This record gives sequence, structure tokens and C-alpha cells, in this order.
Amino acid sequence: MQNWIKFLMLFLGSFLFAQQTSFKFDFGTDRTENGFIPITSTSKFDKKIGYGFMDISGLKSVDNGGNALTGDYITSDKPFYFSVAIPEGNYNITLNLGDSKGSSETTVRVENRRLMLNDIKTKKGEIIEKQITVHVKDSIIRNQEGTQIGIVKLKPRERKYLHWDNLLTIEFNDKAPKVCSVIVQPNKMAKTIYLTGDSTVVDAQYEPWASWGQMLPYFFVPNEVVIANYAESGETLKAFEDRHRIDKIWNKIKPGDYLFIQFGHNDQKAGNSTKSGYRKRLKEWILKAKELEAIPVLVTSMNRRVFDENNKIVNTLDDFPDAMREIAKQEKVDLIDLNALSKTLFEAMGPEEAKKAFVHYPANSYPNQPTALADDTHFNTYGAYELAKCVVKSIEDQNLTLKKYISKNYKSFNPNKPDKIEDFHWPESVFMESLKPDGN
Repeated sequence: MQNWIKFLMLFLGSFLFAQQTSFKFDFGTDRTENGFIPITSTSKFDKKIGYGFMDISGLKSVDNGGNALTGDYITSDKPFYFSVAIPEGNYNITLNLGDSKGSSETTVRVENRRLMLNDIKTKKGEIIEKQITVHVKDSIIRNQEGTQIGIVKLKPRERKYLHWDNLLTIEFNDKAPKVCSVIVQPNKMAKTIYLTGDSTVVDAQYEPWASWGQMLPYFFVPNEVVIANYAESGETLKAFEDRHRIDKIWNKIKPGDYLFIQFGHNDQKAGNSTKSGYRKRLKEWILKAKELEAIPVLVTSMNRRVFDENNKIVNTLDDFPDAMREIAKQEKVDLIDLNALSKTLFEAMGPEEAKKAFVHYPANSYPNQPTALADDTHFNTYGAYELAKCVVKSIEDQNLTLKKYISKNYKSFNPNKPDKIEDFHWPESVFMESLKPDGN
């Protein structure tokens, strides 16, 4: 009987924890602010309690005395990852960063290297509070009452990703990351921008691969807007339907949310023409989004790094960009012409400089990479960042309703004058892989 009661209490405890959506973590030592959970350098992730660090090697707890919340912190000489089990949804995360007796420099990314805060520096003795807003998802499709009605058919490689694992994972990176506290709270009000697309949009987990989708959150005001990236490598419009990825979105999207749609690379590669279902599906998605009072936005696929003898970009996407432009006009929906903007961007770079925006690296630049990487479709972090700026520029130039949510992180951008790669800041994550993503 006693054992049964103990089991029941454990079950109820785990059930209640599974429903918990708000947390207050005090990073540093056991000297903890009232109402906060202590997180020290030995707080390794434990499924039973549902939070902790992915890897505790190299972590240091530092206590400077004084204020219980901001007088101590966690730091490391390498990127470190903190995870917490929470239900899917949108969350505000409030961070206290800094050192009461020194300076700090912190970059924050979430899930699969989704950029949130970049190169946040604090002076000696300065503690600053920063807020980010994060979309957390799982692969279960639920109806409005929360009952499971289906599941997204994940690819085997997706099961290793940090964005389908029922955890919120925060990456702390840079020269001197110092984290004093982390507060997690649900956000029910933010407009959600759902991203659909392929490997040029996906939140890529592994260095050196990247996409514009994972850079986009950096350019929008937290609390007001959140980016929900559902793109996946290798997908066509049809495959996105067949794997029920779009069904997941249809059952989550709310009135006033946005649906960004960028497909073409793999539809073309699969031997499809724009007449073999591409136009039909685009129109169906637009109609469905409008029925749900969401706002569809079409995004033309960016160019590949293919130049002619005059150093002009060659169109390798057949009539897919034109088909999307025509449908945007017909259906009276907003269009972000990333195809045209990328042409301007890459031609401004030129054939050789453009390699620096794509995955072009000599052999042995990354683990298990005996041969050179020379990919003219997929981008590195610098190229992805520049393309994300093109997306934001289009929103601003067209005065789309999303314009009012663009953050101060975005400075006016001219694709005719790309940012210098030397000025681009990206401390690499620990996850690296030379295997090319699906799709081309």
C-alpha cells in the first residue's frame, strides 16, 4: 500500500511538472534568491526534474557576494547549453547577464542555433536584463481542445535535432558568457511567424550550415513577435503536406499570425514543373491561411551561386520564382522577392567573394571532413545572415504590417553593398557536421 501511494505521488508530481510552464532559475552557487531554483556548475540535465545543463564539463560557478540573484553566475570557456522541459508554445525568457566584478561578452541562441542575442557586452560591474521570445514545438498534432489527432512524420536525422525534443534549449556562447539568471514565462499574445520551406530556410543544427530562417528572430522585437520555423531540408510543397508538417501549422496558427512560404529548389529538382501541383498547392495554402484569418506571405527562392562569363547570376530555378510572383498578384498576397534580392546580393559579391557566403571550405575545416566542401546551394552563417537582412529589407521597403515589429538590431541594408565578412560576428557552436543537408 505504501509503495502504491509513493508511486501515485511520483506520478502526480511528474504530471504536474509536465504541465509547468513558468520557471525562475538562479545561476551561480547555492546562494539563491527567494523563489528561484538554484542552478550550479554541477546541475546536469536530469529527466526526473526536467532541467539542467547538457554538458557540465568546463562550467564554473562564480560568487562575488552581494545580491543573491546577480552577485553570482555561471560561465565557461566553451559554449554551454541549458535545457528545460516545457510544453510546446511561445515563451518569454528573461536573462540577467554580466559580472558584478568584471566584464562579460555573451551570444545567445536557442534550439537549433536560432540567433536571439548577438555579442552582448557588459562593462565591469554591469548586469543587464535582456528578453527573448522563443517558439517551442513538438511533433504531435493537436486539435483546439489539445487532443492528439496526428503526428508529424519526422525524418530519422530530425530526431537528433534540438527543436523536436520536447525541451527548450538555450545556448550560451562567446568570449566571456556570464549568466546570472533565467526566467521562463508563457507568452500567449505574440504574433507568430510560421516559416515553411526547405534547407535554405530550416534551423540548421550543425556548423557550418545555416539558413535565413534561423537568423530572422534577431531582427524582430521580442514579446511582440516570435519566429516558429517549421522548414526542413529536402522538402517540396507536396512532401510538406505528406509528412503533415502543414497540418501541424493549420492546427496551431491563430488569427493575425503569419505564414511565410518558400519552396522551389526541391520542387524543381524532383523533376516537377510549376504546373504539376505547385501552383495548385500554393493557392490552396493561401486560401486555407486566409480562412483561418492568418496572413500568408510568399517568398521566392534565392538563387544558387552560379555565374555566367559576365559575372551575372544564372537562373537555375526554371519558372518557379515567376510562378510565385504571378500567384502573389492573382491572390493579392504579399511577396518577398528573395530571388531578385539574392541576385543583387551575389552579383555585388562576385563569383569568388560569394563563396564566403556559401559552404565552401577546404578539407579538414570541420570534423570528419577529408575532402573540400564546395556547395553552391547551401549557406554558411554569414550568407544566411545577409539573406535574412534581405527578407527584413523587403518587409521594410514594402511597408508591410510586420514593419512595426522590426527591432533596432536591423540597420538599413543595401544588397548592392553586402556587409564585410570580417565584421560578421558568429562564435561557432559545438555541433558540427560535414554531411550535406537534404536537398539541392
